[in-house]
Amino acid sequence: MDKQGEHAWLEEVLGDRALGWVKSENNKTVSALGNPEGSPLYNRVLGILTSKDKIPQIRKIGDLFYNFWQDEANPRGLIRRCTLESYRSGKPDWETVLDLDALGKAEGESWVFKGQVNLDDGTVEGQNRTLLMLSRGGADATVVREFNYSSNSFIKPESGGFVVPEAKSRVTWRDKDTLVLGTDMGNGTLTDSGYPRCVYEWKRGTPLSSARLTFEGDKTDVSVSSYFSRHREHVAEWRYRAVNFYEGVYEVRLCDSDGQPTSEWVSLEGVIPADASIRTFADCALIELKSPWRGFAEGSLLSIPLTTLLAGKLSDDNQALTVLFEPRDGVSLDASVRTRNLLLLSTLDHVKSRIVFWRYEDGKWVPAGSEDKPMIRGASLRAVDDDESDNMFLTTASFTSPSTLSLVDASRGPQALSVQEKDVLRRLPDMFDASNVSVTQGFATSKDGTKVPYFLIRPQQEEAGPQPTLLYGYGGFLISLTPAYSATVGAGWVERGGAYVIANIRGGGEYGPKWFEAARKENRNKAYEDMIAVGEDLVRTGVTTPEMLAARGGSNGGLLMGNIMTQRPDLFGAIVCAVPLLDMKRFSHLLAGASWMAEYGNPDTDDWDKFMIKYSAYHNLDPKAKYPPLLMTTSTRDDRVHPYHARAFVKRLQEMGPPATPAPMYYYENMEGGHGGAADAKQQAFMTALYLDFLRDTIGKGKIANASAQGFEPPLRK
Repeated sequence: MDKQGEHAWLEEVLGDRALGWVKSENNKTVSALGNPEGSPLYNRVLGILTSKDKIPQIRKIGDLFYNFWQDEANPRGLIRRCTLESYRSGKPDWETVLDLDALGKAEGESWVFKGQVNLDDGTVEGQNRTLLMLSRGGADATVVREFNYSSNSFIKPESGGFVVPEAKSRVTWRDKDTLVLGTDMGNGTLTDSGYPRCVYEWKRGTPLSSARLTFEGDKTDVSVSSYFSRHREHVAEWRYRAVNFYEGVYEVRLCDSDGQPTSEWVSLEGVIPADASIRTFADCALIELKSPWRGFAEGSLLSIPLTTLLAGKLSDDNQALTVLFEPRDGVSLDASVRTRNLLLLSTLDHVKSRIVFWRYEDGKWVPAGSEDKPMIRGASLRAVDDDESDNMFLTTASFTSPSTLSLVDASRGPQALSVQEKDVLRRLPDMFDASNVSVTQGFATSKDGTKVPYFLIRPQQEEAGPQPTLLYGYGGFLISLTPAYSATVGAGWVERGGAYVIANIRGGGEYGPKWFEAARKENRNKAYEDMIAVGEDLVRTGVTTPEMLAARGGSNGGLLMGNIMTQRPDLFGAIVCAVPLLDMKRFSHLLAGASWMAEYGNPDTDDWDKFMIKYSAYHNLDPKAKYPPLLMTTSTRDDRVHPYHARAFVKRLQEMGPPATPAPMYYYENMEGGHGGAADAKQQAFMTALYLDFLRDTIGKGKIANASAQGFEPPLRK
């Protein structure tokens, strides 16, 4: 039963009463903290976000390299392109393909770029066709419009162009005149989670309403989709029913190079585990396990010939399976990427990065080496063109070292990662002063004895003593928090004297599926116990004190904030909670919430009384407790996590009055931004400066340098 609570009126996203309350709270917050716009801190953050020294990441389409770029003059961004030679020069001769700001102005829409799907069928015409996803105000729902790179213009429907109205659509190309898509076609074509339930085939020149239904799932599924895998002249068409967020059913058939089927559909239900994910490499299927299977541990990566998998008969001795990765104590698989002949595995050894190489030759996998030791650094690998070469874009960074983009030949094996100067395409200059900043890894002991890793980034002090400390965590959906260069946190917090901590709590993927499963559903409390344990360890080791310890998190991390606030209000001097889930009785009835029941449980069953009520932060607010200062932020245009969660939590605190109502307590709802909370760099700078000013005024009072007093010079240069 969809039973609404006492604050149901706050579920009306654009309701007059709800928006009146939002605007009033926004005004109170800006009045108390000051309007960040134009402040030295805001200008510093905006300067970082819009710096022309940012690395323009590029993507090869045909013979040219494309980039999406945002700066102060182009807040919504430009799609632009150049040659590789021009890019290497350091001063590319960019050609503007599409100006999103000009488009929005001309069409009277607040367009936000959400990605694209290129045809790229190997023909010149194919290289010139793409589908652009445009969102109003940053929402997940997009309008899909066909674009022609040769004329740098949209192809109008009256000229045969594809246009899909606003929805949370899934779209791909079969060929230049055919789309395979899931979208909102009315009449029950969406799941309870608001995603496509049906797959259609749409021919160019015909109305969308005439698209042919080819596949459908159940209303209770999370989503239904169809897509193609193409690598080394091998093409397969896939259908996937996401029964829940982690389990589903695959169907597959083989196709020719034009995307036309050459075999019948084969269901893999019962052939591979429902929670396994599957990708392809040439004629192989790569199966990543989330649970044990055929003697292989969860977290393993296996390869099998696709034709053998489709036959559905695997031998008892597993001879058809090749083990590409098997987890061991403290070591997990984080990601993998393919080139023409290689598969590179990004592994984590106690959250430290190591790259492993495999070569595929003559139908067999051959080990091709690995890095000697794991490192505290982030390493992102992208194939330049996985059908043509083994060239890769390698981006490396650490907490204190800015990103470097290099073009490397992965066929050289691990030595390709020892980047030579000739390989470097771009280096981001220092964006904050890290000359006196140390990075260490610590381990806290959680309530059940589990060792929980965390990274501590802090400026060294002349006099030893506790520092204002910002603790960040997420702990869900198998997402790993790995080392990265955060210029805005560095400039706005660490450079000013604050310590920054990344907690690798359970629920994430830092130690593979077991680490994730350890905090799912009835074990959700483990994530919150881990976060609390890290906070306690920071106090125990003298890094900080409860009065100078703040925590920040968003989305699932916002639920984390709500729970550590209600469970241990004495441990924290401030909480920053962004785009959160907080009312776990209502979450599955709002927007995409139903899709996360595999993570949290179903509140309409006995899950609620058994365990969910224990971590529904909204329901666990205690009028007798004394909560730490709170800054709550969300977005009106968030169509993934309903802004009701943030609104209702703050409203309930207000109604409780002292001592429960934090002093101070601030609420700010950005009218755009989607689930990311901001639609462009100016909005992002505003939200960042807002929470950093809040921290300065609470845990950092007298300890964090004031931005105005500092003067806040422009970003540093090497």
